[in-house]
This record gives sequence, structure tokens and C-alpha cells, in this order.
Amino acid sequence: MASMLLSRQLTCCLQQNSRLLVFGHRYISQPAAKVDVDFDYDGPLMKTEVPGPRSRELMKQLNGIQNAEAVHFFCNYEESRGNYLVDVDGNRMLDLYSQISSIPIGYSHPSLIKLLQQPQNLSTFINRPALGILPPENFAERLKESLLSVAPKGLSQVVTMSCGSCSNENAFKAIFMWYRSKERGHNNVTKEELESCMINQPPGCPDYAMLSFMGGFHGRTMGCLATTHSKAIHKLDIPSLDWPIAPFPRLKYPLEDFVKENQQEEARCLEEVEDLIVKYRKKKKIVAGIIVEPIQSEGGDNHASDDFFRKLRDIARKHGCAFLVDEVQTGGGCTGKFWAHEHWGLDDPADVLTFSKKMMTGGFFHKEEFRPNAPYRIFNTWLGDPSKNLMLAEVIKVIKREDLLNNATHAGKALLTGLLDLQARYPHLISRVRGRGTFCSFDTPNDATRNKLITIARNKGVVLGGCGDRSIRFRPTLIFKDHHAHLFLNIFSDILANFK
Repeated sequence: MASMLLSRQLTCCLQQNSRLLVFGHRYISQPAAKVDVDFDYDGPLMKTEVPGPRSRELMKQLNGIQNAEAVHFFCNYEESRGNYLVDVDGNRMLDLYSQISSIPIGYSHPSLIKLLQQPQNLSTFINRPALGILPPENFAERLKESLLSVAPKGLSQVVTMSCGSCSNENAFKAIFMWYRSKERGHNNVTKEELESCMINQPPGCPDYAMLSFMGGFHGRTMGCLATTHSKAIHKLDIPSLDWPIAPFPRLKYPLEDFVKENQQEEARCLEEVEDLIVKYRKKKKIVAGIIVEPIQSEGGDNHASDDFFRKLRDIARKHGCAFLVDEVQTGGGCTGKFWAHEHWGLDDPADVLTFSKKMMTGGFFHKEEFRPNAPYRIFNTWLGDPSKNLMLAEVIKVIKREDLLNNATHAGKALLTGLLDLQARYPHLISRVRGRGTFCSFDTPNDATRNKLITIARNKGVVLGGCGDRSIRFRPTLIFKDHHAHLFLNIFSDILANFK
């Protein structure tokens, strides 16, 4: 009875919200295979500066409870829809940052609202289980409908987590367990190993390492932080591990003008990777795995060629290292393929792949041989959230139904072409325009200029994000279309023309 009552109350509430979504809809001409109604607003609408008075008041309140200095402004998510984020002061902004690249199909998508309206889904949202010991009856089925339906090539196993950091942290553990099992010949664990691990000593705690790249970002937990090298503020005052750090290619743009130089730069970085593996082995520290992002995101949207990653994969295989591809920010379709590593064209692209953000849930895919050999070795209370798998399954349906991977390619081309045009007109403000799909970015002269441009854009109704030392990045949703790109480009062109 209680469940039925809750169901009716939730359905009534969601129906009211869905009626709100209909107001102000704009009908556009689309192919028949796509939905007829575009639930976006028509454009930005600004009422105050951002942050406005209500946001500033709330910032003061929150700062009395916790350090809230990173807060940009407070949001009204009930009024936000599609590609538009509305703040508590009533400002409506075209959001090209989408919650640090984590909103897949826009705010308040009708398909997700409909999902929540269905009474049979109510229990999934209310009763969050400890999945490792007490999963719901349909958990395996839900995994097949969601994550396993988009599993990367060659990776048949999946473990869910709650965020990107815990995804990478547990992926490291899986790699270390796999490597140690190989070393001991898949034999039983010794008494010495069991006793020594309890006091953090070898052989129970072997001296293994993950090789990472300068400029990479893989999370803020202890192990992940040892592989994160994007901003000093992330690492300051935190003890860390002696793990090898290789240089990541710093490509020159435009790419077609610097083919030889960029090939030499990538060769230099690959040579250093091999040298580090050998160097650490000589000092009795084994590189068990290599972790890399297809595009270094937080570190400045740093790209490398597909050939670089193919050769890096070969190096990992040659030295017996696991190859971990971190797709926390690049996964989910924004580069025009569901996984950015698909652009590399490899039959065996990864041993382990981590995900989060647009995937609604965190976790990692892995090959069969990386499967833990005992329970509780990869474990925590939640191990993800079944409600996120349910939502992801619906997101994947929308991506396929509305052909959003092709849309990311098409809209990304419009955005990149426009940015290149702005670069030609304002070379003193924009340089190194780059991107794949809608995963685009450019450099500014310095940090101060970058931050000023982001602030001006926000007050003109566009939300942008920064990365690296002086880059501006674009992380729109998958429903970002050509006309959104042109709308942004017109606004930003005016900003650049009047920038002082």
C-alpha cells in the first residue's frame, strides 16, 4: 500500500514537471526518425550578472558550512532543460560545459522523466542496495541492457562504481592483483604474503607502479592522485607514491604545418615511456600498468595522434604491462564515437577501461583475466547504483534513436570550423584550436585572459569551462546541434571583437 501511494505521489509530481517542460517548446524541422519536439529554449536570457544577488546570498550561506570558493553560481534545475542551464536569479544560459562534461542528453530530457514516471521503476530509485552482497533480481539483466550493450571491443567484464576516481582506483587494484597472480604462477598465496600485507610490507604488498603522463588527470583519491599531474592544487600537501611519469606529446598547430615536428615529439615521448619502464625495473619497482586518456582533459585538452596510441599499446604489450584507458571524460559519444579510443582503429585497444560522467555511473570494463580470484577484493558498500544503470539504458536508447553520435560529429564540425575562423580573425586571443566531435578547445594568451573570457561569456549567456594553464574547453551535451554552435559563435565573436 505504501509503495502504491508513493508511486502515485511521484507520478503526479513528475507529470506536473513534464507539463512545465511543454511550455515554451520550439518546434523544428527534423528527420522523421528523430523526436518532433525540441525541448530546448530558444536562446539565452539574462536578467542579472552571474553570479547574481540570490546566488551570492546562497554562496555566503554555503561557505559558512564548507569551503564554497569553487562555486560559480547556484542553479534552478527545475527550469533548466535541453542545452540550457537556468540559475537561481532567472538567468538562462547556453551550457557548453554540462556539469563538467557529465550531462549526456540535456537537462530534464522527456525520456528520462517518463522513465521516472513508471511505477515499476520506483523501487529502483528508493531502495539502494549493497550490490556486492544483496543485488536486486534484475541486476544482471540491467547491466546487459545498459553497460554491456556498449562494451568496448574485447572487454566482456564490468564492475560498477560511483565516480571516476573510485573507478580508476579499483582498476589499479585489479591490475596489481592480475600482475601478482602472474608472478606467483597462479599458485596459492603464501603465509608470508598474508602476514606482510597487514603491515604494508612486501611480499604481500609488492612494489608495483602505474606509469602515467604529465598533464594527465585520473582522480583525487590517493592512488589516482599519484597519476594525476594537471594542477598543483590537486596534489599539494598529500603524500604520494614513487611512480613513473612520462611526458605527453605537446603538438604544434595547425597539425598539417608541423607533421615532422609532431612525429618527432611523439617519438620522444614513446622512447621516454620505454626508458622509464626499464629504469624502474632496475631499481626493483615493476611498472604493472600504463594509464592514459585518449585526450588529456583537465590537463589542457592535449591530443596525440592515433598512431601514438597504437605504438603506446604495443609498448605496454611488449613489457607485459596492463593498458588502462581512462575514458571518464571522453567516453559516452562526445568525440563522434561512443568511446574515443575507437578512433585508434585497434582490435585489442585496452585491457581495462574506466568510465563515469556521461555514463551516469562509474566503473570499469576489463578482460576476463583481470577478474578478481576471490570475493571482497574489488568491493565497497554501494558498487554503483542500479538507478543509474536504468537511466543509462534509456540514455543509450535516445543516443541510438536520435543518431546522436553522428550529431556529435556534425555539430562538432560546425563548432570547430567556427573556432578556426575566429582564430584567423583574432589570433592574439585564440590559438591552437583543436577538437574531435564536440570535444573542442583552444588556447588563450594566459590564465587571466582565459578567465576573463569565461566570465564575460557567462554574463552574455554562455557557460564555458577552462582546463590546463590557459585553455577553454567545450563539453556540450550530445543534443548540441549546429544551430547551438552558430548561436555560440555569434555571441563569442562579439565578445572577441569588443575584448579589451
